[in-house]
Amino acid sequence: MSSENAVSNTRSLGLAYIGLVLTPLFWAGNAVVARGTVESIPPLSMSFWRWVIALAFLLPFGLPGVWQHRKIIRQRLGSMLALATFSVGAFNSLLYFAATTTTATNIALINATIPIFVAFLAWVLLGDRTRPIQAVGIALAVLGILTVVARGDITVLTGLEAQPGDLIMVAAVFSWGLFSVLLRRQSVPLPALTFLTTQIFLGAMVILPFYLTDLFFFSGGFELSGETALPLLFVAIFPGILAYGFWNHGVQKIGPSKAAIFMYLTPVFASVLAGILLGESLGLFHIIGGLLILCGLLLATRAGRRTPEYRKMG
Repeated sequence: MSSENAVSNTRSLGLAYIGLVLTPLFWAGNAVVARGTVESIPPLSMSFWRWVIALAFLLPFGLPGVWQHRKIIRQRLGSMLALATFSVGAFNSLLYFAATTTTATNIALINATIPIFVAFLAWVLLGDRTRPIQAVGIALAVLGILTVVARGDITVLTGLEAQPGDLIMVAAVFSWGLFSVLLRRQSVPLPALTFLTTQIFLGAMVILPFYLTDLFFFSGGFELSGETALPLLFVAIFPGILAYGFWNHGVQKIGPSKAAIFMYLTPVFASVLAGILLGESLGLFHIIGGLLILCGLLLATRAGRRTPEYRKMG
């Protein structure tokens, strides 16, 4: 290998690691922005316009590929619509609804359990073999989620007094798990940019009737201003487009197992950002729940022969 190639590979690897650190930072920012804008931007408005803005940025680059692969897209339209519904449509809309009644820290902690839900649903729906140590990991992560949802008080669970947002976020993560399992079962042979562009378009179309219903009969939408435009641009560009590109580049360079470790930074970044920007404080239950989730993730995703595949558009 020539010295120029070695330098190029080193630079590319370095950029991959930088991107993998920025990706969970952007995902954490998504949770913090969602929580910080609950009074000014309704959840469905945030979800719909986030993807419309992202699509506007992507179309000049993604449209040629969509046209080139239009036959495959037409043949797999049903599968792609289902994938878009569970990912772009349901996951992000539920996340923004969760932010109305729970903290950004809780959102990030529960969001970090995505690999657990993917492994569990792959076992249930695809018949993937689960080793005993992975089952222990899943159980620990679930215990961690319950600790966060219960806020360290078991009577919250027994009295059915959990925050609605925590439960909605669990539903969001479950939705992403279904997307990931469907992605493996009904893999669509498209380039990454073409797949992303198509998914965002279909997902926005899924959200549209719910957004219009909310706009005309419930929330009334939001007033466009600097206070609302900047958060929308942030969630569209950084966690929406850049994080997806950084994540895919990182997975290609260092592999999915190593890249998955960087996901564990999301709740760390979220707790720091939420503390600085929103005044949220960490409780003992956050620390205990977070440690249980971390241990569970390490056991469930590192002990198996194969790491579940999932594309992240958080």
